[in-house]
Amino acid sequence: MALMITDECINCDVCEPECPNDAIYQGEEIYEINPDLCTECVGHFETSQCVEVCPVECIPINPHRVESRADLLFKYEKLTGKKAE
Repeated sequence: MALMITDECINCDVCEPECPNDAIYQGEEIYEINPDLCTECVGHFETSQCVEVCPVECIPINPHRVESRADLLFKYEKLTGKKAE
């Protein structure tokens, strides 16, 4: 599943640089996550880095983008051109 940023976002700027896939960007009012680029850091890290650094805990799983770990690994490989280990 991809992650999403809720309206509780305070635009603190800490999540965007943590994303290894550049999936996080400044939206009209708050930061947003491009679900086509979000792998929940699968392939890069053990945990989702944006979730780890978010001071207001406003980055839950997007219920509209149900993806298995295998799906996320496939997306990682497609985005990076690297084989997941």
